Amino acid sequence: MVELREFIRELRSELQEARTEGTGEPLQFELGPVQLELSVAVTEGGEGEAKVRFWVVELGGGGKMSQEATQRMTLTLHPKLAATGGTVTVTGAASAQER
Repeated sequence: MVELREFIRELRSELQEARTEGTGEPLQFELGPVQLELSVAVTEGGEGEAKVRFWVVELGGGGKMSQEATQRMTLTLHPKLAATGGTVTVTGAASAQER
């Protein structure tokens, strides 16, 4: 299982790599909302810990947890550029919308 924040971190990295690899390509894609449907396991730590963690369940993954509840969750992410707040195009170059 992977923590939800790690999953989102990896998704961000993959999208950034796709932008870089798209540099100079004749066909470009504007990145719209990213919708993810996940199976998540919510766990509560024992030993006096009051932490709740969300784990993305990997297919075929093993492991054992105490106090586990698995649920389906849908997240819709709206990618924005940190510097400008503009929309994202899957290329390496800034588009008119990003400026």
